[in-house]
Amino acid sequence: MTPDYRLIVVTVPDLRPDLDFLDAARAAEAGGATAFQIRWKAASAGALLRITERLLRAVEPPVYVNDRVDVARAAGADGVHLGANDLDPGRVGAATSGSIRVGFSVGSEGEAAAARTGKAHYWSLGPFNRTRSKADAGPALGEQGFRRLADLAPAGLPVIAIGGIGAGDVRRVVEAGARGVAVISAVSGASDVERATREIRDELDACIR
Repeated sequence: MTPDYRLIVVTVPDLRPDLDFLDAARAAEAGGATAFQIRWKAASAGALLRITERLLRAVEPPVYVNDRVDVARAAGADGVHLGANDLDPGRVGAATSGSIRVGFSVGSEGEAAAARTGKAHYWSLGPFNRTRSKADAGPALGEQGFRRLADLAPAGLPVIAIGGIGAGDVRRVVEAGARGVAVISAVSGASDVERATREIRDELDACIR
């Protein structure tokens, strides 16, 4: 089955002490999330493994682990998402043995060139807008910057927009070449997670055929 990257919800277990992590993920699934990426920079490998396994049991959409190929494999996750400072893209195939899907973060032409040396299932391009969810994010790409990087992706490879994206941005990112979006604050920071997810999903469904 072809992976559906329309709406990747990036889950951060320690983002909201007032909201149970798994309850939020279930609400996002009910709202139309098509995949999850678990990002927990401060966690040990063991803690990340345990919570990834819990997420895999709690939701049906594919789960990708941020940064950690070893944890993704040990948990039986569907994929791994790698940043520019993670494993060399050219060595990803050997590390994953082709058993899991791989996404790469790309925020510059240099990162795009590096990403092209590895086999990816999608690229995540950003930040599209300014964002406070990722401290080391670079300057906002906007429509022109996003389109420029999207044009560097291998033919047919889905490119996903990330970085300060809400429902009101969906049409702009799709017109710039995105085949989906990855969101953090727009969903995880919402008072009604299911409703916030549904609003973004509805916009995506209206724009992507």
